[in-house]
Amino acid sequence: MKPLRTAILGCGGFANRHAENIVSMPSQLELAAFCDISPDHAQAFAQKYAKDAKIYTDFHPMLDEARLDLLVICLPPFGHTDEVDAAAARGIHLLIEKPVALTTEQAWKMVEAAESSRIKTQVGFMYRFGAAVTELKSLIDSGKAGPLGLMSARYFCNALHADWWRRRDKSGGQLVEQVIHMVDLMRYLMGDPVTVYSLQNNLFHRDVADYTVEDVSGTVIGFKNGGIGVIYASNGAIPGKWINDYRLVARNLTAEFSDANHATFTYTGGPYLQNVSISSDQDYYRLELSDLLKAIETGGDTRTPLREGALSLDLALAATRSAESAAVVKL
Repeated sequence: MKPLRTAILGCGGFANRHAENIVSMPSQLELAAFCDISPDHAQAFAQKYAKDAKIYTDFHPMLDEARLDLLVICLPPFGHTDEVDAAAARGIHLLIEKPVALTTEQAWKMVEAAESSRIKTQVGFMYRFGAAVTELKSLIDSGKAGPLGLMSARYFCNALHADWWRRRDKSGGQLVEQVIHMVDLMRYLMGDPVTVYSLQNNLFHRDVADYTVEDVSGTVIGFKNGGIGVIYASNGAIPGKWINDYRLVARNLTAEFSDANHATFTYTGGPYLQNVSISSDQDYYRLELSDLLKAIETGGDTRTPLREGALSLDLALAATRSAESAAVVKL
């Protein structure tokens, strides 16, 4: 099979991760084009990763001219327009970064376009591909973990980020744009949510102009099986550190994660306690890309299709509505 002709839409800092993985897989992928509203950004990517790639500042002519098989979308939340519809209409598969939109309506329009055209999609919730997360998911799906009771997740950082990130109308807030990784992971492991209650405040950045997102939040999620999830987050923690970790209690085991690749499972279902540690340095960004390529080749499903991205966005937006109304939101 010829390498899939691939383009990157949105040449910001995070797009480098995808570009690096794409060029490391020359037998499967070929970087054919870069698109960014800044031609200098797109040109810099071409110089670094694929000097023969074409440069665009509008994705519409790129989709018409570049004969693409795969589009990697790295746009900020407010930058999404009709790129998914346009790619789907041309049969172009998609890897799209989270959150996929800022509204439920736009997200589900994307899902409809992708599913009706039968393209393969993958949303960038890379923590689903961590070695320890994958092992726990297998134990849950097999029934070995037993019923799930409680999961907690923490996301701590301390940075001003981009100017658009600090504006709720552009990013959706810390929970929607950033902590949604924890929201998605909780859905992936705990199942379908039925209620959510969230408190969100700006305590540390009130003197920063145009800082309208929360910098502390606590969110409680009720799941269909009776389990409870707790997510606590802050953008006022340790500068220079990006901390996300989580814990899960099931009938037969307790799992403590330092990250998606590292965890200790304590099995509690028998007469003796047994500890098992999982440690890996595997690249979950590369794994999510490989999973998409496998789905394209075999016609199978990806681990995180657009539908999953829309469902996790729905939950994050419901948490924000709860914070705004000071009430439990039913899903």
